[in-house]
Amino acid sequence: MSTELRINERIRVPEVRLVGPNGETVGIVPTDQALKLAQEADLDLVEIAPQGRPPVCKLMDYGKFKYENAQKAREARRNQTNVIIKEMKLRPKIDAHDYETKKGHVVRFLRAGDKVKITIMFRGREQHRPELGFRLLQKLAEDVSELGFIESSPKQDGRNMIMVLGPHKKKADAKVELQAEKVTKAAEKAAADAEERAVFAPKSDQKVAQKKERGRSENLDPEIEA
Repeated sequence: MSTELRINERIRVPEVRLVGPNGETVGIVPTDQALKLAQEADLDLVEIAPQGRPPVCKLMDYGKFKYENAQKAREARRNQTNVIIKEMKLRPKIDAHDYETKKGHVVRFLRAGDKVKITIMFRGREQHRPELGFRLLQKLAEDVSELGFIESSPKQDGRNMIMVLGPHKKKADAKVELQAEKVTKAAEKAAADAEERAVFAPKSDQKVAQKKERGRSENLDPEIEA
């Protein structure tokens, strides 16, 4: 279905409710009169509410109107945040080392501004101990509370228990922050490298100078007068 507005001669109704270029209400006028007013003002007659009785039309620069709308749509798409949900799976009796590894991944996801779906997988008799999964999810949520919050509380889903963590920071803000951290680390590394070169450079230069000096003395014959 086309969303293109009808303008000028494409408006075939006998009369319209006219709105002026600055939003002022003109009233109900014959369509041919409205077209004449548009021509005199070097504007277009645009039908903005075809469902009205009679339809509502406005005097405007239609080309400028379309351009501004396209700009707004482009800006909205640019600022649109794509919600990405990462997933992390754990066992209710996970050991400490694996837990820290999994938690590290969750931290990385939240710092990047992504949601994280945490799934506790129960097997065999573990299904009769849902409190193990619940306590594990609560512990994880507390451990990453500085970066995220519980968006969806733990819920049993068959053999699994699921919780969703949401990031405190929006995706765009997180991206800017991570980029700033990369720039800072690169600058710190460059400064450290420069300092290291400055420490070792004088010693190297001194050795070269001494080597050159010894070379000159060895080549001099004391029997030859200057």
